[in-house]
Amino acid sequence: MKIVVGYKGTNVGQDILQLALKHAKAFDAKVFLITSLAGGEKTTREQVTEAEENLKKAGDYLTNEGVSNQTHLLIQGRSPGEDLVTFAAENNCDSIILGVKSRSKVGKILFGSTAQFVILRAHCPVTTVK
Repeated sequence: MKIVVGYKGTNVGQDILQLALKHAKAFDAKVFLITSLAGGEKTTREQVTEAEENLKKAGDYLTNEGVSNQTHLLIQGRSPGEDLVTFAAENNCDSIILGVKSRSKVGKILFGSTAQFVILRAHCPVTTVK
């Protein structure tokens, strides 16, 4: 089994890592930790460095817990949702885990734009963590 994890390195990211760890151990799965940045003028060198550091810490954590994993920093000019869905499809992944946040009553129904895109477009099951 292969699990894609949309990872930002935030507090929600820690909850996502815990869930990914549980799923990986339960299903003997490999985890692909993905961070997506816009690129170009929208992305600073500091953001890239921070993302690389966060991914390394997360990957090291999973490795220390005995979970096979790969980290990927995607800077391809696509939205995070597009990056996650495309990566999952191209790598024949079985599941996607990502965080959601709601900003209003409507937001609770619609989720964020990334989560909504992934839920509606992914070829595989999507698990959300709040």
